[in-house]
Amino acid sequence: MANFLTSSIGKKFIQSVSGAFLIIFLLLHGTINFFSVIDSLYGVFGKVADDTVRFSTGDGWFQLGCDFMSTPVIDIMVPILALGFLIHIAYGIWLSVENYTKRGGLKRYEVASKAKNDSWSAKNMAVLGVVILGFLCFHLTHFWAKMQLQEFLGAEAENPYYLLIATFRNWWVLALYIVWFFFIWLHLNHGFWSMFQTIGWNNKKWLPRLKVIGIIVSSLIVLLFVATAVNAFLEGNFVTASAQYTDALIARL
Repeated sequence: MANFLTSSIGKKFIQSVSGAFLIIFLLLHGTINFFSVIDSLYGVFGKVADDTVRFSTGDGWFQLGCDFMSTPVIDIMVPILALGFLIHIAYGIWLSVENYTKRGGLKRYEVASKAKNDSWSAKNMAVLGVVILGFLCFHLTHFWAKMQLQEFLGAEAENPYYLLIATFRNWWVLALYIVWFFFIWLHLNHGFWSMFQTIGWNNKKWLPRLKVIGIIVSSLIVLLFVATAVNAFLEGNFVTASAQYTDALIARL
C-alpha cells in the first residue's frame, strides 16, 4: 500500500480522487450560494426569522441553505473535505516537483504523452493551484471565519446576507473574486477530464467527450459563484431593501 501511495500512478490516482470530492463540494457550495440570487428574484433577500430555530419557515432560501451547511452531517464532512483538499495540494506539489526535476522545467503532472499538446491550463496546473490557494485564504476570512468557525467556537454566526453584501459591495473585491473564479474555471477544465484519464478513460472516443463535459461542469460551478457575487454587489449598492443590512453590518464590524 505504501509503495502504491508513493508511486507515480498512486499519486495521480489520489490526486484524481481528492479532486473529485472537491468538484462535488464546489457544486454543493455553489448551489447553496445561488439560493441568495433566488431570494432576490422573489424579493426576500435578507429574510431571516427572528428566532434561533434551524430551518425556520421565516428564513429565506439562502439562510436555509446555510442551516443545512451547519447540520451534523456537514460538520463531519467538512474536516474530511478539508483533509481531501490538503491531500490534493500536497500531491499536486509533489507531482509538480517531480516534473520539474525530471523534465527540467515547471510543467503540470502528465498522465499521457499527449500532454505537451494540451492547453495552457493543462500545462500550468501547479501555477493555477498556487493562485487559487492564495486567494482561498483571503476568502476564508470573509465567510468561514465569521460563520462556521464562530459556530465551532460556540459563538453566534454572522448573518450570511450581511456577509455577502459587506464583501461584494466593493467593486474591486468583486473584480478580484471574478478573476479568482476564472482561475478556478481553468483549473477545473483540465482537472475534470484528467481525473478520468488517470483511471483509464483516455481513449479517442471518450476523451473528447470528457473535455466537453468538463467545460460544462466547470462553467456551471463558476457561473453559480459569479451570479452570487454580482447579485450581492447589486443588492449592496442599488437595491433599497438591502441598505439596512449593509449599514447594520458596517456598524458592527
